[in-house]
Amino acid sequence: MKSKSAGWNRFSCPLPPTQTRRQTIRPFRGPPGGAGGRGGFGDKFRKGKRDDGGLRVNGDIYAPQVRLIDENGTMVGVMSSREALAIAESRGLDLIEIAPTATPPTCKIMDYGKWKYENKKKEKEAKKKQTVITVKEIQVRPRTDDHDIDVKVRHARRFLLEGDKVKVNLRFMGRELAHQEFGIATLRRVEKMLADIAVTESAPKVEGKQAFLLLAPDPVKVKEYLKTKPKPEAPLEPLEDDIDDGGDEDQ
Repeated sequence: MKSKSAGWNRFSCPLPPTQTRRQTIRPFRGPPGGAGGRGGFGDKFRKGKRDDGGLRVNGDIYAPQVRLIDENGTMVGVMSSREALAIAESRGLDLIEIAPTATPPTCKIMDYGKWKYENKKKEKEAKKKQTVITVKEIQVRPRTDDHDIDVKVRHARRFLLEGDKVKVNLRFMGRELAHQEFGIATLRRVEKMLADIAVTESAPKVEGKQAFLLLAPDPVKVKEYLKTKPKPEAPLEPLEDDIDDGGDEDQ
């Protein structure tokens, strides 16, 4: 009688001796058509990684066909991405997918490092040209005396000459609400005192318990004012809590 341990037993061995475990082998994948490329092979290619500018470069371009533009800006035509990459490599340059949503995607041959540098340079210059305008806020009262008005107007003038906008806020307290005309008159007075360098973006108006006036520098008036600028005035008195930065506006 044979021993129970002899021979194959499905409870003691997962597979009979004559069988081999099935192996799952993932097929190798390189760039389209099997070409190499500076972008590398395998997972990196399959994921279609993009550079920090959102573009695919060299081996990361996974479209089977592309519309190629050479380094001189000449339209070469539609071809496989394998051929396009081979042409770029033969010229010591890179293949960049510049229009990924086109059908087929448009790629251009160029020096990727140089292209990236020039793009960053352009972005930097664009940021320099962008003007940031700050809105300064000044508080006044309906019956602010002449001295205080003069001090606050001088501050507002300085802000306008520096290129900032000025918002003049006025708050009504108690019985002042019944005589809003005094508050409007105060705002119109400030508006008139700054008319030589400013343009009114929002005329004096009441909103609830407040009224406000918004002024912006007038480039032409400011230029003329600076030509005939009076002698330096005495140092400005601090406004304490009556002044605030209202925020920035990108132009």
